[in-house]
Amino acid sequence: MRAGCSVRSVFERFPDLLNLQVAATSHAMDQVAALAPPPLLDADRNARIEHQVEMRANLCEIWGRLWRSLLANRGDSDELRQKISKFQELRLSRLEIAFRPELAILPDAERRQILVALALLTDVSSWQFMREFLGLSVGEARAVWVGSLQRLLPSTSPA
Repeated sequence: MRAGCSVRSVFERFPDLLNLQVAATSHAMDQVAALAPPPLLDADRNARIEHQVEMRANLCEIWGRLWRSLLANRGDSDELRQKISKFQELRLSRLEIAFRPELAILPDAERRQILVALALLTDVSSWQFMREFLGLSVGEARAVWVGSLQRLLPSTSPA
């Protein structure tokens, strides 16, 4: 086995696949939290967009398949649903922080719509659609996200 242990060893520690998946999820989320660079707060809009896209693309490349598996199995576990929900809340919070200047100039309802659109646009399923279905390279997929975020986020500088 690639992990350097037998299947039997794994199931001596985890009673079933769901418990193994919950443990893998906890480990992955801890790694994501530890490795994800903080948002660039003092950079200009384009630098913050580039930074956000680079970070999300890297996470999607590394953890995309695990995330898809988690979403498929979330109905089987309250603990898994809670972990997914917590991770999604963290994503929204990071987007709000990263794009605070642009979001701050919008009325509340529009701010919420833009935030939801940002989350949907930079979701793992969006990344996988571009990479696996459309066959885009990492660079091409990143360019789609960068261009989309640039069009979606209002500019804070006077026209």
